[in-house]
Amino acid sequence: MSTEIPECLQSLKHFLSIQDLSSEALQALIDFSIRRKGQFKRGELKPVLERKVLAMLFQKSSLRTRLGFETAMIQLGGYAVCLEDHQIGLAKREEPKDIARVMSAMCDGIMARVKAHQILIELAARSTVPVINGLSDWSHPCQALADVMTLQEHFGSLTGRKLAFIGDGNNVARSLLSAGVKLGMSFALAAPKKYQFDDGVIQSAHDKAGKNGATIIQTEQPDEAAADADVLYTDVWTSMGQESERSAREADFTGYQINAALVKKARPKAVVMHCLPAYRGLEITDEVMDSSQSVVFQQAENRLHSQRALLEVLLGRRK
Repeated sequence: MSTEIPECLQSLKHFLSIQDLSSEALQALIDFSIRRKGQFKRGELKPVLERKVLAMLFQKSSLRTRLGFETAMIQLGGYAVCLEDHQIGLAKREEPKDIARVMSAMCDGIMARVKAHQILIELAARSTVPVINGLSDWSHPCQALADVMTLQEHFGSLTGRKLAFIGDGNNVARSLLSAGVKLGMSFALAAPKKYQFDDGVIQSAHDKAGKNGATIIQTEQPDEAAADADVLYTDVWTSMGQESERSAREADFTGYQINAALVKKARPKAVVMHCLPAYRGLEITDEVMDSSQSVVFQQAENRLHSQRALLEVLLGRRK
């Protein structure tokens, strides 16, 4: 493995959840991503994954995840093979443990974008190569990594900052909560009661937050969450696989839109984030998403840079 990779990352085997990383490892991965981004912009990137192959499994549609990983592998001198679920039949035609053993023999890494997080756990248990979570119902660590990378680029240290998530306490929100408290950033979730974090998630986050000086609140009032926030973040109210709930969710989340009025409740220099795709006019307005306070498309670009750094860390070792 390259000696340029921080020592605390050299033993990282898989990337399934932000919760699995220590605060030191997460910070090192952010710093490494920013450093490699700078080298890329200067044309100094080296093909450190020459002839390496990443297998990409997709149970769900994708833009940033697929484009980021595929482009990153090409830029690092390797290859990415896209395998959609209708071709594989993950957990239907063939069991995850068998798929993992076959892919491990043929490829240098596996990225899976799946419906159930348990599939990732089963893949990782039998794989002899790194497994990366490209999204699951429980966690979206690649998104959270790009997000905190973006915030560090903008603010510098995240210690003492506050992120307000307005919307469903979903996989993105859980990953951001975990990342935030590891970095000393306070977190507020504004959502109707039934869409808030469960007690286990909150207790785990509180344990970590207490050590880092961060605070966590859940509220049904967007204004309360947004007060003194440095970051206003939202996601779609209806995620993939929840289409049958769309009408009910849109009714439940009425009043949880990030708009100009809510932005005024945050700090004057607060930034606005969205993991995309966005339903403009529902969870966020055009006025806000296209404003000077929006870093939405910097987030999207950083999916490439953070995922490329992650690939170097995980695949830049001999099998």
